[in-house]
Amino acid sequence: MNYHILLIGVSVAIFSACGVNAQEGDANAGATVFNKCKICHSADTDQNKVGPSLNGVIGRTAGSHPGFSYSKAMTDAGKAGLKWDEASLRDYLHNPKAKVKGTKMAFAGLKDDADIANLLAYLEQFQKKQ
Repeated sequence: MNYHILLIGVSVAIFSACGVNAQEGDANAGATVFNKCKICHSADTDQNKVGPSLNGVIGRTAGSHPGFSYSKAMTDAGKAGLKWDEASLRDYLHNPKAKVKGTKMAFAGLKDDADIANLLAYLEQFQKKQ
């Protein structure tokens, strides 16, 4: 009986560890996902394009990157407290128009959670030094 309990406990620990690793993402795979974004956004520089720079986006208040002309919906979301952390970016990347109704971002979103995790790992590399 104790053997079965030990086996169940080890199985739960292994499956839990696998789930954590799946959520972390792969920055190299994220670079490939970012190819869908780079026509409008930069990440490795702080230069705005058609969309705002994503350099340092994690931790930034929505609608606040200097020099970019955001939609009223995005600036209002930032004023209401939307800050780009992992959870809010996951929601936004999955369905931008559902997360910020009225955003002018035309991208339909990423449907694959692994792509989102990989993209977030990629963007994490480009955090500004505070």
